[in-house]
Amino acid sequence: MGPVPVEILRAVDAIDPPDLDWAARAALRQSRLTMPPGSLGRLLELGRQLASLQRTERPVGEPALVAVFAADHGVAASGVSAYPSEVTGQMVANYLQGGAAVNVLARRAGATVRVIDLGVASLPKHLVGHDQLISHPIAAGTKNFLLEPAMTRDEAFRAVLVGIQLAEQWTKPDGFRVIALGEMGIGNTTSSSALLAALTLSPVDRVVGRGTGLDDAGYQRKCRVIDESLAIHGPKFGDVWDLLARLGGFEILGLAGLALGAARNRSLIVLDGLISTVAGLIATRLCPSIQHYFVSSHVSPEPGHRIALAEIGLAPLLDLGLRLGEGTGAVLALPLIASAADLLRDMATFESAGISGPA
Repeated sequence: MGPVPVEILRAVDAIDPPDLDWAARAALRQSRLTMPPGSLGRLLELGRQLASLQRTERPVGEPALVAVFAADHGVAASGVSAYPSEVTGQMVANYLQGGAAVNVLARRAGATVRVIDLGVASLPKHLVGHDQLISHPIAAGTKNFLLEPAMTRDEAFRAVLVGIQLAEQWTKPDGFRVIALGEMGIGNTTSSSALLAALTLSPVDRVVGRGTGLDDAGYQRKCRVIDESLAIHGPKFGDVWDLLARLGGFEILGLAGLALGAARNRSLIVLDGLISTVAGLIATRLCPSIQHYFVSSHVSPEPGHRIALAEIGLAPLLDLGLRLGEGTGAVLALPLIASAADLLRDMATFESAGISGPA
């Protein structure tokens, strides 16, 4: 087994726990704001979380970035998706043209969308060299993990490192304080479900959903593919990195690395649906204290999503029946996060407003 690269170990070691003193100061300020105690519910909790990460009682909830990591999955060849693999590259073009749901919602939220190619197998020719596409392909998609490991251990390291390195640019020079995790990759609910089952020892039929809309036969085939794959690879897991390499996807591991890098620089990380939440779970396996940097935007109908959230210890902000991915649910949570910071920072206190406080 190859050793974990020192860059990954350094990133993990550099993630500080949240500063609870600042959370306490924020709570004291909230107790003086012009409202009955606790009357803004989860918004107050978000405000204290931001204060503890940014080490100030007057945090900010913007600017926000939505990072859409894209890659293909060899397991799609086993009939686990309702869509062909070419759709991954076609959707990358849609993101770059600004026509996808995540683009529309990000414009409303005032967030920036960036698209990253970590291994799109069929990238449309006109996107090669596109100035708005961030290209760091590990390979032209993963291999079919029903037949062989999805990637090598070195490729798993490289995918995580891409995320860490991009986070360094985005959270420091670019100044993004909130990072939302988005993804695109035909077959990635299969990879995510397999990872989740292996990481949590959950029965396959409890974590697998219908993804992009599988019929009954497709759903049964998806469960069977994951069951058989776990039987093949499970006995060979030497450590968590072996598990990730055998079952993972480049974009999923890239998002885990992005979370590690963002936390290192004390940015808030917003999880979307099943896939990005499994990426968050991977990050917590590599660095348990990162859990305090996460916000769960929503819960999807994918059954594994609730299991992944419970494993991390997160409660979702929204439940809208969303199952698109791309970061769409995470984008919808961004105004709530910004509002939480605004309230803590800008709302009048009883003293400043000349209002009598509670007796």
